[in-house]
Amino acid sequence: MRKLLLHPAAKPVVFVSCLLPLAWLVYAAVANQLGANPAEALIRATGDWTLRALCLVLAITPLRVITATPQLARFRRMLGLFVFFYGVLHLLSYSWFDMGFDIPDILHDIAKRPFILVGTLALVLLALLAATSFNRAIKALGGKRWQALHRTVYAVAGLAVLHFFWMRAGKNNFGEVAIYAAILGVLLGWRLWHRLRKRSAAPAGAAARRTAAGSPGG
Repeated sequence: MRKLLLHPAAKPVVFVSCLLPLAWLVYAAVANQLGANPAEALIRATGDWTLRALCLVLAITPLRVITATPQLARFRRMLGLFVFFYGVLHLLSYSWFDMGFDIPDILHDIAKRPFILVGTLALVLLALLAATSFNRAIKALGGKRWQALHRTVYAVAGLAVLHFFWMRAGKNNFGEVAIYAAILGVLLGWRLWHRLRKRSAAPAGAAARRTAAGSPGG
């Protein structure tokens, strides 16, 4: 498995796989298979794939640690950029099909409707993360500041779920919202647990080393 993840073809395969949802949507639009309301179907599908890609990105670290497969980390940047990519498609679908690219109306709608406002804020944060996802940005910001900035992906996850929740509130349909919230809650909860575990293990390890150093055989 690790050899496969390091294979030169692994990244191109992941890249093409991430484009398959878009390919299907384009085909479905051309073949008139998006249902009675194609515009709503496109807006909803691009939003769904943004959330799915976000779940995949946040799953990388837990899977990497639990399975002891550090090679998974090499796909994190690409998947993160695809979160932004599908988020932009989601915004473009809304701006085009719902608003006809009328910028004043779009700005008014964002200010008027909370679920669009939080969705837009999430996309702004994603744009910031995408723009600083490259090695030059890491060097320019410094490791600690870069890591602190990219932890805002957790805020993106919260805003994305809130956006989805408010959007479904009008129809009182929260089934899918609960699924995404549970998945993201588990992924973020694991991170918190893992961080607290590392912090509690550090003093214990230091105490053990001091004890070993002070022992007769140390």
